[in-house]
This record gives sequence, C-alpha cells and structure tokens, in this order.
Amino acid sequence: MTKTLLIKNATVVVTMNDTREEIKNGALFIRDNVIEQVGKTADLPQTADEIIDATNHVVLPGLINTHHHMYQSLTRVIPAAQDGELFNWLTNLYPIWAGLTPEMIKVSTLTAMAELILSGCTTSSDHLYIYPNKTRLDDSIEAARQIGMRFHGARGAMSVGQSKGGLPPDRVVEDEKDILRDTQRLIETYHDHGRHAMQRIVVAPCSPFSVSRDLMREAADMARSYKVSLHTHLAENVNDIAYSREKFNMTPAEYAEDCGWVGHDVWHAHCVQLDDHGIDLFARTGTGVAHCPCSNMRLASGIAPIRKMIAAGVPVGLGVDGSASNDGAHMMGEVRQAMLLQRVGFGPDAMTARQALEIATLGGAKVLNRDDIGALKPGMSADVVMFKLDAIGFAGALHDPVAALVFCTPPNVSCSIINGRVIVRDGQCTTIDLGSVIEHHNALAFELANAAN
Repeated sequence: MTKTLLIKNATVVVTMNDTREEIKNGALFIRDNVIEQVGKTADLPQTADEIIDATNHVVLPGLINTHHHMYQSLTRVIPAAQDGELFNWLTNLYPIWAGLTPEMIKVSTLTAMAELILSGCTTSSDHLYIYPNKTRLDDSIEAARQIGMRFHGARGAMSVGQSKGGLPPDRVVEDEKDILRDTQRLIETYHDHGRHAMQRIVVAPCSPFSVSRDLMREAADMARSYKVSLHTHLAENVNDIAYSREKFNMTPAEYAEDCGWVGHDVWHAHCVQLDDHGIDLFARTGTGVAHCPCSNMRLASGIAPIRKMIAAGVPVGLGVDGSASNDGAHMMGEVRQAMLLQRVGFGPDAMTARQALEIATLGGAKVLNRDDIGALKPGMSADVVMFKLDAIGFAGALHDPVAALVFCTPPNVSCSIINGRVIVRDGQCTTIDLGSVIEHHNALAFELANAAN
C-alpha cells in the first residue's frame, strides 16, 4: 500500500543536489521509500498520509559512514589499549576479541547503529573481520534489519597469524578456503543489487598484514564475478608502510595495485600515509578512501591529506572507525573533526563546513558505489535527517545554520527517516528499546573483558 510523507517548513533543506542548492522554508514529499519532490513548502503538496513539521530545523541527506568495526563498542577505553599506536593497540585487543560470541556481535551492532543513527547516519558499512566462537556476519545483518539501518556488511577476514609472520594470534585467524566459501554464501544469501537496497555485502579481507597475497587476489576475483565492492585497510601509519616494504618490497598502494585492489568498486580505510603515486593511482582508477579523523588522531597515525586527494579526484567518504580506536561513533562529530584536522594540517581554509558535509553525504555514496543516497532530490532514497536549532550549542550561530552544524557542538538528530520509515522521532529511537540494549551491552562488555583476564 502506497504511503506518503511530507516534511515541511524547514529553516533550510540542504539538498546536496547538482548545484548544492539550499532551500529556505524547504520541504520534501516522499512516496513509500523514494523522494518525489523537493522545494519550497508553498510549492509542494500540502497533504500526505503523515506530515512532519520541520520548523526551526535544518534538514539534510542522511550521513554515510564508510568504515566501522561495530563489535569494538564492547571494548572502548580498555586500559591496556588506551595509549598505543595501531600495532600495539591491536596486539593488546586481539586476545580480548577472541572471546566474542554471536550474542555480543548482535548487541554491539545494535548499540553502534543506534549511536550512529542518533548522530545523523542513515547508511553504514561495518567491517567485521574476526569470527571466533561461531560468530557470523549474519549476526550483524540481523541487527541492522531490527533497527532499520541501511547496511553494507563487509565480510572481513584474517588468515595470516603470528606463526606465518602476521600480526594476529593464530587462534583468531581462519582458513582461506573457509573464508572464500562463507563470503560466497553471504553474497548469494543477502546481497541486493537493486536501487534503494537496504542490504549489500562487501568482500573485505582485513589488511595486508593479516591475509595472504593469494587471498587478496582471490577475493578481488570473487567480488568482481558477483559485481560487489571490495574494502580493506591501507597505509594507516608508518609501521604499516614499513611492513609493506619489508614483506612485499612495495608501498601499500603498489601492493594494492598488484593484487587488483584498485577501481571504482574498491575503497580503502585510512590512507593516512598514502604517497603522491598512490593518490594519483587512486584518482586515475576511481579508488575510494574512507577518512577516519578521530581514530587517526587517537592512534597518532597522522593527518591524511584529504584536500590533496579530493583535488586530485580521489573519491573520499567519512568513517568513524571502530569504537575502540575512536571510542565514539558520532557522525556529525566526525564531520567536525574532519574539517578541523585538515585545517590543523594544511591551513585555516583547507576545508569548509559545507565541504566536510559533502564528504559525509555525496562522498560516502560515491565510495560505496551508490547513486541513490547522499542527496535530497527526486528519485533518491528517502534517507533524511533533521537537526533542531534551538539547542544551547547553536545559540548565537543561526546566521548560518548549515555551518553551525559543523562548527558548533555536534548535535544529535531530532528526527531520522531511513528508506521512508521514521527511525528516530523527537530524538528517540522508535525501533528498539535503547535503554535495554545499552544495559545488555554493558553486561556483555564486562563479561568479555573479564574472560580475557
């Protein structure tokens, strides 16, 4: 049965359309899960099955998170991992993550997705690369369906343990044939190629220091045979570069190209240390980057040259990264940090508020290889977020309410619509009992940490 939804009287609708139009006293008319009209309130239909009054709100396309490890919300601020760089941080956490269970994966995914949704995110990728104790990506997919998030589930993998020169302990790696078999199962079971798809599968071996060259190449072949995307970590810090040179006698970008991991269907997380050759390669091939500023600062990995990448033509989206290397998953906070970090690294005009918002919307859509999200215009998926402007954090900033969203204290949404469905209303999740989820999540976090002691 067809259902219509009208959002009207917005202070401003930020469309991210081809001309980056911002419509004062704006409105959207949605039919089922697709945007049908966008314009001034007076010019759109005045009736619908449901009407949402957006007076005193900024309305945006839903933000897109291109890199996360949602299970890590169970291990935020673990004392042994608070002050190390990437490899030290991983070494301290692998033994704890070895205790993960299917229940922990599902509950941590619900928690992480709720945090993202409340901060303005409507589409997220999640890179799950560790599978102890019969855990499966299916556990995450079930959580996404329950909460109502648009989801790109990335079937990660680790196959090279410490005995073979890799970083992870042998007990948390998998056999490569099993990895490929399960990846194929997930694609055939869950992947939706269609426009407005709520569920897609990504082929995603964890990193060059935790899988073999053979698996990288076979994973790329499989992804292309099924026409699905590829994702991994690359060039995150100086130790990452050193490992690549020692093991492969190549830079990370050269290694990615050698394994077939470049193209419009590929995106790499971090790329903090991507060199000029790598930037040119990614620009020429349309290879995407997930920029994770908070995590890069937390682990002291450095400042990714995002403005240089964008100027060269590299597709760039934003990612919150794992909640144990960011310890938060606030998408609007990540937008703010992206802007500020480029200014620290490259000057006060290196990134504007609107450029940061564009990375989090259109940029994320391009990185995920989608043309149906990231903008508010006819024919696009009905993923819409609303931020109320009467909060104390915006006091004195309303001469430019769009920029205020980025410059001021990161806000939570008052309303979030995903695929035409209201998921947050008056600042509260409508699809889960969030208080119960948080209570359950905290109990499981203590259980996981205590089991490793």
